[in-house]
Amino acid sequence: MKLFREIAGYLLGGVLFVGLMPTVMWLASDMPPIVHIGALRASITGLLMLGGLALSVWTIVYMRRRGKGNPMDAFGHEVAPRTQHLMTDGPYRLNRNPMLTGTLLYLAGVVVWLWTWQAALVWLLFLAVMTVQVISEERRLRRDFGDEYDAYCRRTRRF
Repeated sequence: MKLFREIAGYLLGGVLFVGLMPTVMWLASDMPPIVHIGALRASITGLLMLGGLALSVWTIVYMRRRGKGNPMDAFGHEVAPRTQHLMTDGPYRLNRNPMLTGTLLYLAGVVVWLWTWQAALVWLLFLAVMTVQVISEERRLRRDFGDEYDAYCRRTRRF
């Protein structure tokens, strides 16, 4: 059951963040053509999307191996088994939310790809919702890890 919940959590995240969010951005942008965007935009799009996915995947693999779980809560509800250890190295040296940072980079690539104000607005709304989610998650991490988490917060940025 634990493995099923963990796989389901990762699949849900992949579907929502890698599939659904770009689709929402494209639909909100009145479905512009998604080919022939020019070499510069294509390069920036590729760097952002691939870099964001790489950071997110690194974080997932790292938290699975090192943290023995997943730190994500969905507004106070456990989506997949929570990590057993506070992770402060690996991708977590970069910031406290490297998976979300990777997702934000990936979606910034979608904004560059679509190049519409509507896509940028969806990105900003996503950032706002996820910031609220992160603040909720931080309260839980403070409860779980106490002073260790507070020390980590003092030396590492949120994003």
